[in-house]
Amino acid sequence: MLWLYFIISYLIGSIMFGFLITKIFYRKDIRIQGSGNVGARNAGRLHGKTAFVLIFLGDALKGVLVILAARYLQFSESIQLVGLALAIFGHLKPVTLKFKGGKGISTFIGGIITFEPTLIPIIILGFSLLYPFIKSFTLAGLGAFLFIPVVLFLINNDWLSCMIALGIIVMLYAAHAENLKERLKPNE
Repeated sequence: MLWLYFIISYLIGSIMFGFLITKIFYRKDIRIQGSGNVGARNAGRLHGKTAFVLIFLGDALKGVLVILAARYLQFSESIQLVGLALAIFGHLKPVTLKFKGGKGISTFIGGIITFEPTLIPIIILGFSLLYPFIKSFTLAGLGAFLFIPVVLFLINNDWLSCMIALGIIVMLYAAHAENLKERLKPNE
C-alpha cells in the first residue's frame, strides 16, 4: 500500500493544470509562451488573474490531496511529507510533459498548509518581513519557507519531519536555481 501511495503521489503531481487550463480555455500551449513555465505565475502574466487563480488552486490541490490521502490511510507524518515531496517532484518532472514541469510552489503551499495549518501565519509573516528588503516575490517566498522546518520542530519535536520538510525546500530552491542566480547576481 505504501509504494502504491508513493507512485500515485508522483502521478498526482504530474497533472499539469497550467498546461491543461491554458490548452482548454485559451487554446494555447503555455510551454511555448512567456517564460515557458507551466505554472500559475507564467499563466497569470499571459492570461490574467483568472488563469493564475485557477492554476494556483489546481496545483495546490495536488498537495492537499496527497496529504489527505496519507491521513486517510493513517500514514505517519513523515510518510505524509514524503508523499508531498513526490507530488512536488511530479510537478517539477512530470511524466505527462516529458519531465519538464513547473516550479512546485503552489503544490508545496497546498500540501504544507494542509499538513500543518498553523504554518499559514508563519509563511505570511516571513514573507511580509522579507519582501520590503528583498523586493522579490520569489526570494521573499522562498526565504519565508525556511521558517517552516523550525516551526515544525517546535510544534511536533520531530526531527525526521523537519528534515523531510527541509529536503522539500531544498528541492524548491533547486527548481528556482536559475531565477535565484539571476536575482542574486551583482549589478555590473
